[in-house]
Amino acid sequence: MRILFITSTRLGDAVLSTGLLAVLLARYPRARFTIACGPVAAGLFEAMPGRERTIVVTKRRYDLHWLSLWRACVGVRWDLCVDLRGSAVTLLLAARRRAIMRGGRRQGARVAHLGAVLGLSPPPLPVMWMAAADRALAQAMLPDGPVWLALAPTANWAGKVWPAAHFVALARALRALRPEMRVVILYGPGEAERRMAAPVLAAMPDAVDAGGGLALPQVAALLARCGGFIGNDSGLMHLSAAVGTPTLGVFGPSRMSEYGPVGRCARGIAAPGPEGSAPIAGLEVAPVVAAAVDLLGWRA
Repeated sequence: MRILFITSTRLGDAVLSTGLLAVLLARYPRARFTIACGPVAAGLFEAMPGRERTIVVTKRRYDLHWLSLWRACVGVRWDLCVDLRGSAVTLLLAARRRAIMRGGRRQGARVAHLGAVLGLSPPPLPVMWMAAADRALAQAMLPDGPVWLALAPTANWAGKVWPAAHFVALARALRALRPEMRVVILYGPGEAERRMAAPVLAAMPDAVDAGGGLALPQVAALLARCGGFIGNDSGLMHLSAAVGTPTLGVFGPSRMSEYGPVGRCARGIAAPGPEGSAPIAGLEVAPVVAAAVDLLGWRA
């Protein structure tokens, strides 16, 4: 059986879609999967069982990336095509069945919209696949002993970034409750992400700098070793929730009702003000500390 699965170019949306893949893997354990996704999300699927191929879809002018994807897929007769981008590509492929997500934004949790594509309610939780080598690397970087807390102080646009000084104050408040706690700083690749994380790194010289250079399965393995995660609305937040780490997402102008973290132990906290326009700097440190203490169970 051959399944084509077209998911997002953005990391967070791609993570949220992994629950659908887990359902399909359980239904069709002998199927061969082709994943089409953006460059930043491609690493999510490296260790996925049944993955035959990943097609990296890089956006091009005049939507020519869809033509490139069609050319890469047209020679196969597909048993199932799942298109979460709402494109016309799968309509132009030979396929026994198609499941196409309607385009455009709408109210409600994004993960519920994704689950509805396969008629799944409640929607499946996101997952993450890791290899033994990824887990071994994570253990070497974060050895047993300390309580590891992951902080992710960056995001893909400045409006979603909680002030660096707030992250530092948060970490110090939590360390007062758990002196054995050590901080892991995570951020994405590229100089812009490094600059956003720099003030937090400078204020916490004993923190583990785990940003920028690791593959996504390696980052997931690190997160799985952490006792908790606190970070901005980002792909890293969704990745943390997917591996089951207690996850607290910090929200400002992005909509927590739509993109709140989804997992066994995940929640968000939003800045005061109208959802979708609240300035994230208006979220004080004290309520985030309280939410983190409640989530992690780190009572004084």
